[in-house]
Amino acid sequence: MSQLTFSLVVVMERSPTANRWVTHQWAAHAVLPASAVGAAPQVMLERDGLRRVAFPPMETSVYADEAEGYFLNLTSPTPCVFVCWRMPDSETDEGDATPHRLTLSYNEAARWMDAQERVDRVSLPDEIHSVLGEWVAQNYTPPMKKNRIRPNSFKSKDGRYDGGIRGGADASKSEGPAS
Repeated sequence: MSQLTFSLVVVMERSPTANRWVTHQWAAHAVLPASAVGAAPQVMLERDGLRRVAFPPMETSVYADEAEGYFLNLTSPTPCVFVCWRMPDSETDEGDATPHRLTLSYNEAARWMDAQERVDRVSLPDEIHSVLGEWVAQNYTPPMKKNRIRPNSFKSKDGRYDGGIRGGADASKSEGPAS
């Protein structure tokens, strides 16, 4: 089986905020087919403090051990591409936020967030949704639900003891007062 890989362009958006401590905020805005941009970042829009920058294509691959994460993504109300992005290293640098990695797996994105990475969701393009859906259908089987064994403490008193040996509720009712 060959490796399934998607090449996507990430569009990052800087928007102004109404906050006296922070002048703007960055977020992933969209993903586009790889043919949309060349080898260098391109400013797609810049007006009134709003700036959209398309970055060179990035690849994301599909791995068999992440099949459950892809399944969870596709069965969610809004399937998406998760974009891990970072600000420039220097605190004095006012550069653009840069996409770092992409994934289609809920589980992998959760691990990134647990590691304190910045992760945004953008809509999953229809062509990727259909291809990934076929891959998941062929390569993932949801685990079977197991019947849970209930501990004895959850059973009624009558069902816990054998024949009233320990003086269950029925044993005390059937015996009358000693005569």
